[in-house]
Amino acid sequence: MNLFIVVSASISLLLAILIASLHLLHPTLYFLTWKKLPHSSSSLVADLIIRNGVIYTSDDSLPFVNSMAVANGRVLRIGNNSFVQEVAGYGTQVLDLQGKVVVPGFIDSHVHFISGGLQMMQVGLRGVKEKEEVIRRIKEAVQSTKPGSWILGGGWNNDLWGGDLPAACWIDDVTPNNPVWLSRTDGHMGWANSVALTLAGITNLTDNPRGGTIMRTSGGEPTGLLIDSAMELVASQIPEVSIDDRRDALQKASNLALTRGVTTVVDMGRYYPGMSADLSWEDFTDVYLWTNAISKMKVRVCLFFPMVTWQRLADLVNKMGHSLSQWVYFGGVKAFADGSLGSNSALFYEPYQDEPDNYGLLVTEPDALLNMTSESDLSGLQVAVHAIGDRANDLILDIYSSVASTNGMRDRRFRIEHAQHLAPGTPSRFGKEGVVASVQPDHLLDDADVAGKKLGDDRAEKESYLFKSLLDSNALVAFGSDWPVADINPLSGIKMAVKRTPPTWNDAWIPSECISFEDAIKGYTISAARASFIDNDLGSLSIGKLADFVILSTDSWKDFAETASASIEATYVSGLRAYP
Repeated sequence: MNLFIVVSASISLLLAILIASLHLLHPTLYFLTWKKLPHSSSSLVADLIIRNGVIYTSDDSLPFVNSMAVANGRVLRIGNNSFVQEVAGYGTQVLDLQGKVVVPGFIDSHVHFISGGLQMMQVGLRGVKEKEEVIRRIKEAVQSTKPGSWILGGGWNNDLWGGDLPAACWIDDVTPNNPVWLSRTDGHMGWANSVALTLAGITNLTDNPRGGTIMRTSGGEPTGLLIDSAMELVASQIPEVSIDDRRDALQKASNLALTRGVTTVVDMGRYYPGMSADLSWEDFTDVYLWTNAISKMKVRVCLFFPMVTWQRLADLVNKMGHSLSQWVYFGGVKAFADGSLGSNSALFYEPYQDEPDNYGLLVTEPDALLNMTSESDLSGLQVAVHAIGDRANDLILDIYSSVASTNGMRDRRFRIEHAQHLAPGTPSRFGKEGVVASVQPDHLLDDADVAGKKLGDDRAEKESYLFKSLLDSNALVAFGSDWPVADINPLSGIKMAVKRTPPTWNDAWIPSECISFEDAIKGYTISAARASFIDNDLGSLSIGKLADFVILSTDSWKDFAETASASIEATYVSGLRAYP
């Protein structure tokens, strides 16, 4: 027996020396002795373990844990420290959270990602509160722009400087040799100077295009403002942005998103009323395909394309499936029903209080919308339609109901983008008919101050941003920003959905529509994932899903839930730190 013990001990010592020698000669080989274990996930060794934290999973089966293990970019194990530690091995990185709160990586359900990145390189007018400051920034841009070259920018909001709409004459004197095009913050109105109007051939004889308006003086002269499809008259004259600039825009947008804890975006493309449907496809081929091919994607994207190109997307999905990789998913198709509240082009049953003859614009003819929706749905594509006014929302719900009845039952998850103003009884239809409400809480920041002026206080308070009513109807509610219309900032959106108190207000706007803190987080996580059919991979910290998560500054879930305030300390994508 003693001889057996001595021999066994000697063999163990020799094995230890051999393994240590292999490590010195070839560290990777030693690493594989731990990593490359047989087939089942239970035999995997963690690349990363985070422990000693408050980890909210967005998974109702196990909403809170204090530790999580990651292997090969996916969640390997969740639970208490001792259970998760069982999958630790040589090379496992361990991160002590020191009590910090962790949440799943945020999903922004509605952005115009490359548009936002491009705006970061143009004249920025977001938040400007004085006419003089707008003019100063444009004058400054002229000084660094060659004569004849376009000056582009956006983000202006006339409500911030008292409501007066801008005009070409404001900037003509400082831009005599450069065409100028500046989009309003909502993307549904553009401001041109006289040089741009001339290049576009817009005069007092130019007719309004279908689904758009050329704003005019009392004498019939164009003011320089174009609404919805009329914007194409000027936009078509602007030289296409270079491929390099668009690729750079994606990187800038991605870097910004990561600082805000956003790990996935649903990109609706550079597609607005009156804009070319080709732009989204050009960005797919020139930017997303290229960036994915060279493994430079930083944020996951779920792409929607103009509905008029549904056949092209259907062919692509049939050929490649519903994703290009773990970074690029094919979402579906998008169309527009109406415009926006800020541009007085959202479609309502009753007229605008500040324009008694104006009910808003129907951007796309109902028959065309119905036909395209039906064809897209028959091809298996998800359909999303922009609708802001109460009449526009009912119109789209009617179309969805008709298509579902005709095409038969299936899990289609029709979406309405914005669902901003809903007539009495309409919220219940979302839940009953299985329609996703893709909404933007931070739009309250602007609309709380202006909705009453445009709609009247009574109508505004009965119809606006009915998040709780939608949830109470069992609707799937997904949150987003519509960036660059609003800032890409889920923590701000969560706070706005819970508190509904704009910065200059003391009390909540329509407090009956405040939602719970947990529902707000789900709006940016699991509900957002389900709204785009990406919940098998994303949306919760569940075993097998991609390990995208955010470490927050707070170490108290209770305080976080009560104040809805925190900041981003770190963002991880596939278990790797992506920010800072």
